[in-house]
Amino acid sequence: MAQITAAMVKQLREMTDSPMMECKKALVEADGDMDVAVDVLRKNGLAKAAKKAGRETNEGAVAAFVSEDGKSGALLELSCETDFVGSNAKFTGFASKVAEVVATTEPADVDALLEKPMGEETVSSELTEMIHIMGENMKISRFAARKVENGALASYIHMGGKIGVLVEFAFEKAETAQAESFKTFAHDVALQVAAVAPICATRDQVPAETVEHEKQIYMAQAAESGKPEAIQEKMAVGRLEKFYKQSVLTEQEFIKDSSLTIKKYAEQVSKELGDTITVVAFDRLVRGE
Repeated sequence: MAQITAAMVKQLREMTDSPMMECKKALVEADGDMDVAVDVLRKNGLAKAAKKAGRETNEGAVAAFVSEDGKSGALLELSCETDFVGSNAKFTGFASKVAEVVATTEPADVDALLEKPMGEETVSSELTEMIHIMGENMKISRFAARKVENGALASYIHMGGKIGVLVEFAFEKAETAQAESFKTFAHDVALQVAAVAPICATRDQVPAETVEHEKQIYMAQAAESGKPEAIQEKMAVGRLEKFYKQSVLTEQEFIKDSSLTIKKYAEQVSKELGDTITVVAFDRLVRGE
């Protein structure tokens, strides 16, 4: 039997990120053959991942990816068992890499994503490997992806992955995407979405049933005032306008400067750059929701 040295165990650990004792056991089983030991660890990892599959995954993180040209991007929620693993750099880094796969391959759903290529393997096999390395059950909970032609995307991750935001902007000039004032604006808007949680980007995107529901509440409130119907109608309309200003991104006050709405901020940057910049839409994922 080959002698298993500390240097061999260290080398195998560096190659696989597996625990020290697991590396030593694999080297013993492989009689010191490093390549065979790697295979042993991978097989053991598959078995252990299967055993962990039923365990609850109530922690995790949201990760983001945006391509260098800003034309494609994605958010992805990766779940795990503990906050300790959820905040680990290996875990969040892996989540970002899977988000990149989402952005570049455009899977229809999580099942389709698991079969997409990731390096020399599939997302599914790489996820299994991560389960083995981190020692916890993990699963891809959901994702959101966007592509733009005339414009750019911006992302923001809040509180170490508790909230992830992806915002789509439209403009006419290609050089706008590289302008520092646009980059600052895009970051600010993404931060606004994370902090204030608007329901949509523009008023016309508010679902009709949501508008009707709000109207009914405001009409009922106005009716209790005992004022004439014409006044009640105006009261309800006024309250609906307030709802829009609180819930629609472009109509919200900018959290860093209450003298501006997001729409006015966009107009300000547009004028500076000689372009027309609009906020088109956004995705906002909150871990565990």
